[in-house]
Amino acid sequence: MASATAPAAAVPTLASPLEQLRYLAEELRLLLPRVRVGEAQETTEEFNREMFWRRLNEAAVTVSREATTLTTVFSQLPLPSPQETQKFCEQVHAAIKAFIAVYYLLPKDQGITLRKLVRGATLDIVDGMAQLMEVLSVTPTQSPENNDLISYNSVWVACQQMPQIPRDNKAAALLMLTKNVDFVKDAHEEMEQAVEECDPYSGLLNDTEENNSDNHNHEDDVLGFPSNQDLYWSEDDQELIIPCLALVRASKACLKKIRMLVAENGKKDQVAQLDDIVDISDEISPSVDDLALSIYPPMCHLTVRINSAKLVSVLKKALEITKASHVTPQPEDSWIPLLINAIDHCLNRIKELTQSELEL
Repeated sequence: MASATAPAAAVPTLASPLEQLRYLAEELRLLLPRVRVGEAQETTEEFNREMFWRRLNEAAVTVSREATTLTTVFSQLPLPSPQETQKFCEQVHAAIKAFIAVYYLLPKDQGITLRKLVRGATLDIVDGMAQLMEVLSVTPTQSPENNDLISYNSVWVACQQMPQIPRDNKAAALLMLTKNVDFVKDAHEEMEQAVEECDPYSGLLNDTEENNSDNHNHEDDVLGFPSNQDLYWSEDDQELIIPCLALVRASKACLKKIRMLVAENGKKDQVAQLDDIVDISDEISPSVDDLALSIYPPMCHLTVRINSAKLVSVLKKALEITKASHVTPQPEDSWIPLLINAIDHCLNRIKELTQSELEL
C-alpha cells in the first residue's frame, strides 16, 4: 500500500556565500563585452542632459552603497547565510545593470568622444565591482592583504569620479587633447633626458651592475652590461636624434595649438567636427611613442625614417582637419604653414641622414 504522505519537494540548494560571490564576479565580467560594443538606446524623446547626468550620478551612488554594504558584511565573521548572500548579490547585480541602462540612454549625437568617456567610466565601475567580489570571496576574510585591496578598490574610485566627467562633447574633447599633450610632453622629456645623459639605459645598467657586482666573470664582460656596444649611440645615431627630437617638439606644439583653438572657438553643438579632431589627435601620441622607441640603441636608421614619416603624416592630417573645421575661423592664419614647414624640415633632415640605408 502506498504511503499516504507525498514526498517533500526538493529544496534548491544555494551555493555557499563565497561561491555566490565568485559566480557574481563571473556574471559581471560577462557584461563587459556588451558594454564595449553596446549602442545607445533608440528613443523618440528629446535628450534631457540634466536628467541624464542626475540619473547617472544617482546610479553611481547606489553602486557605491551596495559595494560598501557587501564589503561590511563579508569583512567580519560570521559570514551571512546563503539566503542572505543571495539577496546581497541580487542587489549588487541590479545596481550594476541599472547603471549600465542609464549609460545606454546617452545618444551618439551628444558626441562620440563624450560617449567613450562615459563608457570608460561604466567599464571601470563594472570591472571594479567584479574585482571586489573576487577579493571578498578569498578567505580568510579578515586578512590584512584583503583589507588593503578592499580599501583601495577601484569601484569606489570610479563611482566618486562620476561627477568629474565632462558634461558635453567640447569639454570631453578638451580633456582628451590635454591628455595627449601630456603624453607627448612626457615622451619628449624622456628623450631629452636620455640624450643629455648620453646613456639611454643608465638606470638599467646601474641596476644590473648592482645585481651582478659579486658575480662578474669573463662571459659577463663579453656579452653583458655595460661593455655591449649595442647599448650606446654612435656618432651617426646622435646626429639623427637631433631632428627626431625637433619633430617631437613640433608634435607637442601642434597638439597644444589644436587644444587652444578648441578651447577658444569650439562649439558644443559641432560634435562631429570635435570628434574628428580628437580622433586624429589620438593618433599623434602613439606615433610619437613609436619614434621615441626607435631611437634607442641599437638604432635601426631605416625604422627611424619610417616612423618619422608616419608621424609627419598624422601631424599633417591633424592640421588639415583642424584647419577645415569651425575651430579655425581664419584658415589663412600663419601658424599652420609655419608648423607644416617645421615638420617638413625635420623629416627632410631625417631622410638625408638615413638615405644611405635605402642604398644598401
